[in-house]
Amino acid sequence: MTDIRTAHTSDLDPATLKAARALLEYEVFEGDLSDHDWEHALGGIHALAWENGELIGHASVVQRRLLHGGRALRAGYVEGVGVRADRRGRGHGAAMMAELERVVRGAYDLGALSSSYEARDFYAARGWQRWQGPTSALTPEGVRRTAEEDGWIFVFPAAAPLDVSAELICDWRDGDVW
Repeated sequence: MTDIRTAHTSDLDPATLKAARALLEYEVFEGDLSDHDWEHALGGIHALAWENGELIGHASVVQRRLLHGGRALRAGYVEGVGVRADRRGRGHGAAMMAELERVVRGAYDLGALSSSYEARDFYAARGWQRWQGPTSALTPEGVRRTAEEDGWIFVFPAAAPLDVSAELICDWRDGDVW
């Protein structure tokens, strides 16, 4: 039986955080998880999938500011989504995302995430919309285009009206800005 639990980063013990990072780093992203990537997943609400006391899935939503239509929107930004390879295709990812989407609808103007190629259909099937307009980042040097991210950003409409063909600008952070 799988159990999906949600908790804020501050409520997770060090062993659980260590297990979540190890799951993402070695079993989901196969060594391609930087310190910045892990840091981006912290400070918000985590959805954790447990099976027989073992962590098999992780996803989190953290607050960011996205600029759109002349407004600074409070975005629930999804990070660190993954399920252990031998447990994929059984609804664990969908169950974790359902919890995070509930958080987004209740606390944010919109949800947003940067998708991998493999996950694009998964997010689209859940009602996430591919951003079709240009993307940029608000950097220390000013607004800079992030053309390499165009087509990979997805949004989950919540409280704010969105024009997915307009520009979307993310706030600055170390590592991958999206």
